[in-house]
Amino acid sequence: MNDAPTPTPTGAPTGAATRRGPLREGERVQLTDPRGRMHTITLTAGKEFHTHRGRFAHEDLIGRPDATTITNSAGVEYLVLRPLLPDFVLSMPRGAAVVYPKDAGQVVQMADVFPGAVVIEAGVGSGALTMSLLRAVGDGGRVHSFERRADFADIARGNVETFFGGEHPAWRLTVGDLVESLPASGLSAAAGTGADRAVLDMLAPWECLDAVADAVAPGGVLICYVATATQLSRVAEAARTSGRWTEPEAWESMVRGWHLEGLAVRPQHRMVGHTGFLVTTRRLADGVTPPLRKRRPAPGAHSEDTGAQAPGQDAGPGGDDGTGYDGTGYDGTEYGDRPVSDRKARKAAREAAAGAAASHSATLAGGTPTTPSAVDPATTCADAAEHEG
Repeated sequence: MNDAPTPTPTGAPTGAATRRGPLREGERVQLTDPRGRMHTITLTAGKEFHTHRGRFAHEDLIGRPDATTITNSAGVEYLVLRPLLPDFVLSMPRGAAVVYPKDAGQVVQMADVFPGAVVIEAGVGSGALTMSLLRAVGDGGRVHSFERRADFADIARGNVETFFGGEHPAWRLTVGDLVESLPASGLSAAAGTGADRAVLDMLAPWECLDAVADAVAPGGVLICYVATATQLSRVAEAARTSGRWTEPEAWESMVRGWHLEGLAVRPQHRMVGHTGFLVTTRRLADGVTPPLRKRRPAPGAHSEDTGAQAPGQDAGPGGDDGTGYDGTGYDGTEYGDRPVSDRKARKAAREAAAGAAASHSATLAGGTPTTPSAVDPATTCADAAEHEG
């Protein structure tokens, strides 16, 4: 299998054209009113932006520079900006919950995702983290993304193509189970073609640690994003039990903004608190035994009363607790996940596809052709309604 990315004809990095030059039809722009309220619109000839306080035509913005202002029919002035990646992520169509920018930034930094890296991503969701990974690896890298739900994959594909102005040459998207699909990806530590990094954003990442270890090169970084302390504990214990990973480390981050107005400088009343935990570890070389831990575990650390997984306990698919990654009796509700309705997913997929088409047209109008990405044609889903529940 030849996974070498196709070079961009112009030599410019993919997506660079969408970040420069005058505003074009098909682009998304972010409007901010005098009260700080934001609106995101896609510039379309013949359309108008309406609120209860006036309107203006989209044509009034097409061809104007970025970071400009426009006044509507009622005299209300708006600041007009191209959305940054964090802005785009928080306003794009979504099916699954997105990885917040504060966490995506830490994933890229703490996993040391570098230009040209080969990265495994499992759990694409709406494509928020995918865009950060593609930005980090560049056109010369490779992001192998795996998503079990075809409708989520369609949403992610539309969002990624919208943001980059077309298909990204470094992205390979596969719809299917991670454990089943990894062998066909050509990523193998034993064969010397192992991935450099792996990022798991799924409900039960502990079910996939052995399969990921087979596909990640020695020294490679694994980082898992989980929502609850129960999941965090199970990932850490499974990594220790496996014997193929270094001692895991975990943390969370919270972001609190500050109010700045004259001498009234104080913390904002709202903040982005807990979104998820990040746990990271590194792949050991084959045959290497990790050093024994020197610290003594706290009393009750592996108590049966707490339901915590003890070292050596089987955590494989279809375990006795019925929460295997293979889906048997597993819907995520025990971790507080609320299921996404089919109707919401279909709507988000339509919006994402429309945004991708508009962004692609805007890129072509700007004179920068796009290149086809290495999306597996066998995984394309034409009907988002037919998917695994």
